[in-house]
Parts: sequence; C-alpha cells; structure tokens
Amino acid sequence: MSDVRIESLHVYPVKGCRGIAVETADVATTGLVASGAGDREWMVVDAGGRFVTQREHPQLALVGTQVRDGFMTLSAAGVPPLVLPLRPTERASRDVVVWHSDVRGFDAGDDAASWLSARLGTGVRLVRFDRALPRPCNRDYAGDTGAHTLYADGYPILVIGAASLADLNARLAAHGGLPLPMNRFRPNVVLAGLPPYDEDHVATITVGDVVLRCVKPCTRCQVTTTNQDTGNVGVEPLRTLSAYRMNERLGGVTFGTNAVVVAGAGGTLAAGASATVEYAF
Repeated sequence: MSDVRIESLHVYPVKGCRGIAVETADVATTGLVASGAGDREWMVVDAGGRFVTQREHPQLALVGTQVRDGFMTLSAAGVPPLVLPLRPTERASRDVVVWHSDVRGFDAGDDAASWLSARLGTGVRLVRFDRALPRPCNRDYAGDTGAHTLYADGYPILVIGAASLADLNARLAAHGGLPLPMNRFRPNVVLAGLPPYDEDHVATITVGDVVLRCVKPCTRCQVTTTNQDTGNVGVEPLRTLSAYRMNERLGGVTFGTNAVVVAGAGGTLAAGASATVEYAF
C-alpha cells in the first residue's frame, strides 16, 4: 500500500510510566531510542527485584518522563521532579525479573527509590537495563531473527493502526461509551492508512532502510482499562474487545502487533514518513 505513513512515534523510557511522543526516534535492535533513552530501558522493581507496572500500581501512569541533554526527569503533581543522568556512574548490576526473564539492572540509587516509593506508597527501586546480559525475544515467534529487547513485555516495538482505534471507538460509541485515546494501548509506532486491524496481517513494514517484521499479535491486559491522565481503572476497552477480538490461541484479546527490527538498526524513523507494508498472505 502506497498511502501508509507513520502517524506518531512514542517512547517509554521507564516501563509503566507515562511515555513521550517524539517527532523522530533512532532505531536500535532493542527498540526505539529518544534523545539517548531506550524504550523501556528503565524499570521499577519491588524489594525482591520483580518488575512493577500499572497492573499492580495504576498510579504509575501519573509519573511523567522527559529526556533532555543527557538527563531523564520524572515528574508528578505536587512534588519536585526527580532528575537522573541517563548514563550514571555504574555500580554492580543486580538480578531482576521481568515476566519469565531473569535479567540484570543497575540500581538508580536511594533518592530515586525514595521518590518512586512515595508515589506508589510501597517500597520500590529503579533499575536500568544491563546490556551485558541480553534478553532474547521468544523464538517461537521471533524465529531466527536474533531479536532481543530491554524491559518491554516481550518484543522491541508495538505497532498499532490508527484505523483500528477509530473502529474500536465507533463500537464504544454505539453502546454509549466514550472514545479512548491511543495512549491506553502504549504503542511505539502508530500507522495511518491501513484498514482497521490490517496490522494483524502485515509481515513487514519498511521505512527507508528500516525494516520491521511483525511477529505476534499483542494480547492486552488490564493496563488498557487505566486512564493514563487520572490513574482511574475501568472496564473498557477490554469488555468491548472481548466481544470481537478474542484470540483463543493466545488466550486473550489482541490489539496491535509486536514487531522486531530485521534491518536498518542505527537508522531513524520520523512522524509523517511514508511506509511500505507487505502482507503475510
């Protein structure tokens, strides 16, 4: 299709916290990079080193992120921001867990831990991914691409078609519901020009020298029911999606597709850029 383009790009430096909409993003094998911060390069963990997200603490949605001039700033209403160097002096890394992956992370220190613990009302730490121990993607889906990721749920890039959200919102409106913004789904790449849900059937997305391979539909959890502006949790969109987007093989509703980088790492994506898609059939 010749009329497909990137509508928007989004990077989430800290897993679970608010993302950043960017006009351009560098492309690494581990996902998008904005101003030196990799997507989900940082993560909140509990006392045992296990990942913490909006699933357990929806108030993470209220923690804003900004990256500029070698520093990352976390912000929340009513308190001074937390400013951290993107590349701090590294202590020894520690064992941490994200889903079924045992990986490692550099602890961001006591000030970061205190600031985040106060926001969540429980003791947590902030860690940055230790690239000395790469985290491979599931080869059942990524195949022999050699794809790996940081602290994302499973794959480096999440792609959603803008028309898919428009269709969902039309279904919500038909039952008296309010439209939902795209930030409920926390994508990295939003594509305009695809028919609704065609991303389910796309094999590759090419933008200049960058080639993304779509490898697995994205099953959705309760994070999509969290208002990213207030932290309040409801029932939509999962209630509506379950009526027509249930994937029995994956055991959940799907919305969007996970992708890996198969060519063009080191390149750049830009909002508004034209994309070429090839379908899997």
